Parts: sequence; structure tokens; C-alpha cells
Amino acid sequence: MHPSANASDLDAAQIVTRYKSLADIKRGFRVLKSELEIWPVYHRLPQRIRAHAAICFMALILHRVMRWRLHAAGTALSPDRALEALRRIQHHRVRLGATQPVTGVSPISAEQARVLGALNVRKPVASGQLALL
Repeated sequence: MHPSANASDLDAAQIVTRYKSLADIKRGFRVLKSELEIWPVYHRLPQRIRAHAAICFMALILHRVMRWRLHAAGTALSPDRALEALRRIQHHRVRLGATQPVTGVSPISAEQARVLGALNVRKPVASGQLALL
């Protein structure tokens, strides 16, 4: 189909497909602005604008993959709620005096384990794991 095709040149199925694509694009921009909080943009240099756009595009792709995986796993979680649960995971590095630093990851809650499982992501661990409260 030629990009300049007039709507009168399209059959009903093609019009519905184009409308759904437009709605999907609008939904993507809404996710970028609200859930991913990508805006506002204050860049002036072309390479920084392109880099920002690339980061936005990757963030949107990751958001959609998360949404798809959460849905496929049968959870009712949105990507935003899943990220809220995962945000509480912390990586710690402790050094006492001149000793070697010890690293650790905060304990993973049952909710966080379910989110990681639904997303098909391995539980984070640190080498030389420090048992944290």
C-alpha cells in the first residue's frame, strides 16, 4: 500500500488496521510521557536529541515486553506496578576500615520473586553475598 493512499482507496479492514496502529502509537506516547516520565526534553544539540529519542524508544520497547510477559504469565500486574515492586531491591557494598568490600543484595520478597518469575528474569545476586537483614 502506498503511503499517500487516500482513505477512500482503502477497504474496511485496511482502515481498521490503520486506526489500530494510530491508537497504538498514541498509547506509546502516553506511556512515554506518563509512566516512563521521559518528558520534558531540553536538548539542543542534534546528537543529544537523537540519543534521547533512542533511549525513549528502548524504554517503550522494554515497557511493552514487560506488559506482554506479565500478561502471558497470567498476572494482573501492570509494568508500572511491577517496577514499583522491583524498585525496592537494593545492592549494597560495605567496607570496614581497610578490609575488602563485601557486597550484597537485599532479600527478595515473595512479591518480587513472583514479578521476576513472570518477567523471566533471574533473581539478582552479588558475588561474596553479604546476608542483609
